[in-house]
Amino acid sequence: MSNRPSERTTPAAAEREARKVFRDTGAKVPASEYERDQQAFYANRERLKAERLAREAAVEHKPKS
Repeated sequence: MSNRPSERTTPAAAEREARKVFRDTGAKVPASEYERDQQAFYANRERLKAERLAREAAVEHKPKS
């Protein structure tokens, strides 16, 4: 590929499609161990938060005897 405008050509449709496919797969880099741990931590934290809020809501709606 040359930098001269007279020698540049537009990529063919098949070449554009191939670049698109390879670019999409290259963008999905496997997460590092740290990132996986962070994702698991935040997912667990959100789950526990939802459970806590559900317990607190159940206690508030419970009639006093």
